[in-house]
Amino acid sequence: MIHQTVRIGTRGSPLALWQARWVQSRLEQHHPGLEVTLVPIKTQGDKILDVPLARVGGKGLFVKELEDALLDGRADLAVHSMKDMPTGLPTGLTLGPILERHDPRDAFLSLHHAALDRLPEGARVGSSSLRRQSQVLARRPDLEVISLRGNIGTRIARLEAGDFDAILLAAAGVQRMALTAHVKEYLEPERMLPAIGQGAVGIELRQEDPRVAALVAPLDHPPTRLRVLAERAFLTTLEGGCQVPIAGHAVLDGDRLILEGLVAGLAGRPLLRACHSGPLGEPEALGRQLARQLLDRGADRILAELYAAAPPSASPPAVDRTAG
Repeated sequence: MIHQTVRIGTRGSPLALWQARWVQSRLEQHHPGLEVTLVPIKTQGDKILDVPLARVGGKGLFVKELEDALLDGRADLAVHSMKDMPTGLPTGLTLGPILERHDPRDAFLSLHHAALDRLPEGARVGSSSLRRQSQVLARRPDLEVISLRGNIGTRIARLEAGDFDAILLAAAGVQRMALTAHVKEYLEPERMLPAIGQGAVGIELRQEDPRVAALVAPLDHPPTRLRVLAERAFLTTLEGGCQVPIAGHAVLDGDRLILEGLVAGLAGRPLLRACHSGPLGEPEALGRQLARQLLDRGADRILAELYAAAPPSASPPAVDRTAG
């Protein structure tokens, strides 16, 4: 057998490295003798930590340098948290396997308070997500939600230092990093609708690379792919990103796919939420249908107002990035 190597492009944060090593181990299990190496790459999102994402370009800041490494041949594939991956990919790249989804919920962490609903009036809640901010304020307008950036360990350290009464993080991240000591509750989707793709890990690769495509194909988890494709089609139709409060979560129910979506103002008002179902074989059509349903109910006006008030870098995604 010809000796083969594969290079994984990854961010250098502890969580990103955990995810890349997880993919590495899966590849090595499926292909004994395959040499898999990691290529850590620092992205703009890792460098700019003192400015809210909505002001500096959103989730694309976490993938551009990885995509550049794919395109210029420094890496053979890139591993992403699906919630950080823009819906439009550069020409020449495609979304490959989506691995089995872990916990999609949000986690509530605090030193002294047992639950989000039991926080005292005026409590300080840290979060990097406008999606979480809007849903928290819709439920508890008396709270103060403050931007909190950095890796998971850094955010938890800020909580321990007393900078916040509570923080909100993706459950999958704190579980993967075994940093659940301060988790007081997990917020079910009925209370806090997750981010698009939250809890799932995806692989991006070059379109014209059949060797790598064949190697990574066994890692795909079809049920997770169906759910994430529906959620991403919902986001694409809304032309949204992490600069605006959009949430979406799909579940399988027999031979049906059920998708729930949300669009909200920054302060939680207005807030539109809807649910739609469709056949398993048409996840993207389901996402588009739910998005149009919310647009018909006024989501277009909410989004227009948000983008009008946002800095230039928070404008809707450019149309010249083609979906892979």
